[in-house]
Amino acid sequence: MSVLQVAGRWGGILALIALLIVLVKQLIALVGFIMLAIKFALIIAFIGLMLLIVITFLSARRKRHREAEEI
Repeated sequence: MSVLQVAGRWGGILALIALLIVLVKQLIALVGFIMLAIKFALIIAFIGLMLLIVITFLSARRKRHREAEEI
């Protein structure tokens, strides 16, 4: 009977350790996914900023060109 109690205790401890290992692996995967999403968001924001700068530059250039033609 005492052998079963000892085996039950060790089994419970090993099960908790296994659950903790799985939880840590899942947390690492989640953090990796979040970091990937943040990287993509930064890349998209940077591309949007560059497009905004180019559009502003071209519209200012077009406006100066029109003003030069009017004079």
